[in-house]
Amino acid sequence: MTAQNESSADHLLSYGGVQRLPYKKIELLQRRAFADPVLCADLVALIERERRPSTLADANGDEYFRTSETCDLAPDHPAVRSVEAMLDELTGIDPAYGEPLQGQKYDVGQEFKAHTDYFAPDGEDYDRFCSVAGQRTWTCMIYLNNVEAGGATRFKVLKKNVQPETGKLLAWNNRRPDGGVNPNTLHHGMKVRQGLKYVLTKWYREKPWGWE
Repeated sequence: MTAQNESSADHLLSYGGVQRLPYKKIELLQRRAFADPVLCADLVALIERERRPSTLADANGDEYFRTSETCDLAPDHPAVRSVEAMLDELTGIDPAYGEPLQGQKYDVGQEFKAHTDYFAPDGEDYDRFCSVAGQRTWTCMIYLNNVEAGGATRFKVLKKNVQPETGKLLAWNNRRPDGGVNPNTLHHGMKVRQGLKYVLTKWYREKPWGWE
């Protein structure tokens, strides 16, 4: 039986329509048309209303490392509740272990250079970000629109580019089978060359979220 805070590739595959990408170094899965276009449009409108400049957990001195805009989405909004319920079913993880749903917008030239979603155990902000809820476990990301040019998610170790596509979900485990963090999850939100890119991201933790 899977713990309340855990998921697996097998569980995601049982959702229907989910594909596991053929890489041994990482549990990486996708599902096309996970979210319908109407729901995606509602979420884009929310991001437009609430967006602010994105920040980094561990500043590295590169002011151009992450140039997108970000927002935490109101949990009581019907579109947000709908996506949360879909992700709960997909992952099987108790909602208590999830961070608030986050939206991102990338304009032309904006990017998020190669990074991992887990907090670096030797990072200066590790204790602050992991003291309550622990390390990040799974990432679920939904592309909310087709991008005219650019904006792919590149997994650098795998040499794999995933192209944005309205409603497509991408999910991966940030850990190795032994529970340690997996550096093979290193990924780059590549520059948008033409148009806009909107993304929704949900991260799960080892312990209940607990932050206000």
